[in-house]
Amino acid sequence: MTGQRCADWLGISHVESLQNMVADDSQGRSILDELQADGVDTSFIVVSKEGISPFTYIIVDNQTKTRTCIHTAGYPPMIPDDLSKSSLLSALDGVKIAYFDGSLPDTALVVAQEAVRKNTPILIDAERPREGLDDLLKLADYVASTIPQALVSMLLMLPNIKFVIVTLGKDGCIMLERSPSMEEVDVDSSLESLELKRNMSVSIPTCISSVIGDRNSSGKLYVETAESIPPLELVDTTGAGDAFIGAVIYAICAKITPETMISFAANVAGAKCRDLGARSGLPYRADPRIASFVLEKLIMGYSTELFSRVNDL
Repeated sequence: MTGQRCADWLGISHVESLQNMVADDSQGRSILDELQADGVDTSFIVVSKEGISPFTYIIVDNQTKTRTCIHTAGYPPMIPDDLSKSSLLSALDGVKIAYFDGSLPDTALVVAQEAVRKNTPILIDAERPREGLDDLLKLADYVASTIPQALVSMLLMLPNIKFVIVTLGKDGCIMLERSPSMEEVDVDSSLESLELKRNMSVSIPTCISSVIGDRNSSGKLYVETAESIPPLELVDTTGAGDAFIGAVIYAICAKITPETMISFAANVAGAKCRDLGARSGLPYRADPRIASFVLEKLIMGYSTELFSRVNDL
């Protein structure tokens, strides 16, 4: 839920948590209270009268800045029958984007199919292979992964996908954006060329890009560096990937350009790493580290509105 909460903190006006279930226990009530306090609509979360809510113990090593996660899955697992048709239809009304992390594949597929019927864009976080993930990916518009080898193959096999982002932790990320007529392209040579252009002495996230392929069949490749955080400021990387995805969701909804989007997301992830826990370091829109990106969004929105008014004259 960190990605959802990050999107909310950054200012998406309405964030819903749909494909989730908690038990009526202390953990479940705490989860609902915390999400509600952050403005997340929890009215569609299923609450089981029996069972246990999911929870995770996270052990952070202050010396190495590494972490160990001990996860206990919730029980019983959510199934499609737990979500009524009326609730599903109501929950998707007015939704700008639907996000799935690949868990609970049967339920996720039901929600995703309804999102497609409503022409709601879908972002899939394909962090690792999961049961049922292939069926979800066929419905996706955007994909985030941690597997570099999937960059080209996903775009070629899944024609609806607009871009694939591969996150690389402290090494930043790479993104491949589809062109209308994209075919097999040589990403490796372009990636090597962009890597040589990266200025590793710059501490802030920076993005460089290149068109790949020929004029008849091309895409655009982006390479983004992660923020180089001073050791004394680096506290905990837990949830940094989720923070990145939450910022990408915000950027898609705000119609921010791809190059600005991944720089923005890298800044959000870097901000999170300066505090303990998956959520406490997440920035608000007024945070000076991301204020310039929000300002760019406002300027773009104003320019679009002004252009529209001129055309109407």
